[in-house]
Amino acid sequence: MTDDTDMMVSLMIEEDGAPAAAPDADVGAEAPAPIRMRARDVNVFYADKQALFDVDIDLALNKVTALIGPSGCGKSTFLRCLNRMNDIIDICRVTGSITLDDRDIYGRDIDVVQLRARVGMVFQKPNPFPKSIYENVAYGPRIHGLARKGRELNDIVEKSLRRAGLFDEVSDRLQQPGTSLSGGQQQRLCIARAIAISPEVILMDEPCSALDPIATAKVEELIDELREHYTIAIVTHNMQQAARVSQFTAFFHLGELVEFEATEQIFTNPHDQRTQDYITGRFG
Repeated sequence: MTDDTDMMVSLMIEEDGAPAAAPDADVGAEAPAPIRMRARDVNVFYADKQALFDVDIDLALNKVTALIGPSGCGKSTFLRCLNRMNDIIDICRVTGSITLDDRDIYGRDIDVVQLRARVGMVFQKPNPFPKSIYENVAYGPRIHGLARKGRELNDIVEKSLRRAGLFDEVSDRLQQPGTSLSGGQQQRLCIARAIAISPEVILMDEPCSALDPIATAKVEELIDELREHYTIAIVTHNMQQAARVSQFTAFFHLGELVEFEATEQIFTNPHDQRTQDYITGRFG
């Protein structure tokens, strides 16, 4: 990344306004937001290989936290820890503590299905079900007992599609297959599907990597609107995107959390030289 690009990243932060107070904000600064999820001393092992080392991160209420770093650094592995998606990998073992509203999500009494309803996931590649647009959104509320049919279900579908910025584009073709939509529309449909079950946290794993610039801009605008209602964590390789959409940024390298600060701090005055080198394109 060139110096001009680095300057552009800084300017984007300034245009978007200052982010929320950093985790270690000085006295007299803006009061930090309440913490929705808290990770402490999180380690992840794939058989005998350790992928994450003693990660500490707080996800603040109604804020966007960007996870950045080179490929293979552990950011997606950490994201999957937050709703126990790593449970489906037989050789994966997670230690440490992750809490949602101060309750350990790895506790013996936790219903993983209900956890994933509270902590929704949007994947890198849009993955609509082979069903109609309507049924893609209605599926979750049905199986979780939020609504079965009729006006109540219709209201949830419409509200979710509106929050995802998609309703006006598909309102006259709700019975057409979700797979008939464009790539950007499919991703927003997957976001609508995630929020239809009223989660508290939304995890996004490179949600724009397969999208064109116009579709990416729409999803970024959507993320900014969604944080009024949800806590969001997003993995991204796009430094400008991290600067535009997030209030906090965590930089990972070789399985280690190198630095976790307010986004403005990370992009204008990072504490660690490795962070500076990565965001200016010297490696990665």
